[in-house]
Amino acid sequence: MYILLGIIALLAVVAVLVLQLPSFGAMPAGDRLKRIEASANYQDGHFHFPIETPMMAPGVSYWQLVIKYLRPVANREPTKPLPSVKTDLNSLGADTSGGSPVVVWFGHSSYLIKLEGQTILVDPVFSDRPSPIAVLGTKSYPGTNVYSVDDLPPIDVVVITHDHYDHLDYDTILKLIPKAKQFHTALGVGAHLARWGVAESAIHEYDWGEGGPVGRGLSLRAVRARHFSGRGLVNGKTLWTAFVLQSPSHKLFLGGDSGYGPHFREIGDAYGPFDLALLEAGQYDVQWPLIHMMPEETVQAAVDLRANVLMPVHWGKFTLALHAWTEPVERVLKKAAELNVTVTTPLIGEPIVVGQTYPQKRWWAF
Repeated sequence: MYILLGIIALLAVVAVLVLQLPSFGAMPAGDRLKRIEASANYQDGHFHFPIETPMMAPGVSYWQLVIKYLRPVANREPTKPLPSVKTDLNSLGADTSGGSPVVVWFGHSSYLIKLEGQTILVDPVFSDRPSPIAVLGTKSYPGTNVYSVDDLPPIDVVVITHDHYDHLDYDTILKLIPKAKQFHTALGVGAHLARWGVAESAIHEYDWGEGGPVGRGLSLRAVRARHFSGRGLVNGKTLWTAFVLQSPSHKLFLGGDSGYGPHFREIGDAYGPFDLALLEAGQYDVQWPLIHMMPEETVQAAVDLRANVLMPVHWGKFTLALHAWTEPVERVLKKAAELNVTVTTPLIGEPIVVGQTYPQKRWWAF
């Protein structure tokens, strides 16, 4: 008995020490916490989506989930390096787009947007693993790490939708600090950024419905997403969000992570139509059906948003769920054909020019 208690105590001490690592970020405090507590979306010490959104389906236990993860899944990861395009990001958009937005995907949910002469970087993760500890967690697919922070031009705006490790990466942020002017994110996430050395004057946080100018002719507005947040043992202390990015001539939907719900139609009615919607299409499962969309729901969300073109993201770099790695995009394309939705599927690094060039090669079928 005493040996068991000693082991438990030792594990508890180790856990406390590990959680002190800077990669776990920081809890909101001071004026930041006061602003959070004043939010209509924050109740009983946590942020909440208006519709009940449990992380797991009824009757699903974490032990069942662990057992399922241990079972083999066919085609869960690619068998050889993924193809990519190495684009000169410093000359991106120069004399080629005619003023249209240019988007370059880096795999999963990271992408760069060139719009109105400004460079916006969304949910940048350039580390090999989306994990607070570099040697733990799923590894990126071979061929997907062809870009690094060193390849990026000066960044006008970094947009971070929420604080999960596959969207907010400690090492990437450290490298971006001398290169990026502004960081725009969800309410509370600034606590992590401030701990890591981002100046408070460069941090801009939004509650759902809030927004404002982010540069010459550009505006950003936070809108609802059906998800959750957290980097340690407690969830919901920071907000998660999608964003509407607007210029005088174009409108893009930056979806972050979200389960399906009526909020997509509400956003479409309020802010649509969109020239392009970048929506999550992977890392789903019937065991967590409300916090991520099934691919068919991703297509329906694009319809609800009144998007002219859908670009599926949140796939193609990491295995974080139990489906085959190509299943998300194949299911999206099948449903999109039924609903007459245009889908673009660029390779990592392959530019798309909104309204002009939408790559549609099935590059994953190699």
